[in-house]
Amino acid sequence: MAHAKLADPQCTISRSAALLGERWTLLLLRQVFLGTRRFEDFQSQMDISRSVLTERLAELVDEGVLRRVAYKDARTRYEYRLTEKGHALYPVLMALRDWGARWMPPEDGRPSFDLHHHDCGGDVHAKVECAECGVELTARDVRVTAPNPTR
Repeated sequence: MAHAKLADPQCTISRSAALLGERWTLLLLRQVFLGTRRFEDFQSQMDISRSVLTERLAELVDEGVLRRVAYKDARTRYEYRLTEKGHALYPVLMALRDWGARWMPPEDGRPSFDLHHHDCGGDVHAKVECAECGVELTARDVRVTAPNPTR
């Protein structure tokens, strides 16, 4: 069954999971955020089959998460670059990374890479906060309501 058929059209989590829920898709996005741009580099760094890689890249391009940009080698080839929609996925991947570091750490306890703020050198972590007061939140701090029709 196609992922789109599994998505509840009214649920943004369901619709997002339909696009991002396949493991190669998240790993592709990780590689893009780490600087990988070219098909051959994705394939060699991820040990992914050409057919799966082609399918996942095409889906991310079709969904507007990535865009193809031509470059000239011996022949014209393409790089895959994040769009604004793609860049907006950064906090999602950082939240998964933080969760994994806490609950599913590597056997030696050290992640494969660390992330640091360019300006001050501080560690990078995902954070959920109130849009009004800026207080950091957990699920226990949030109540669910029906959508506001004026938004």
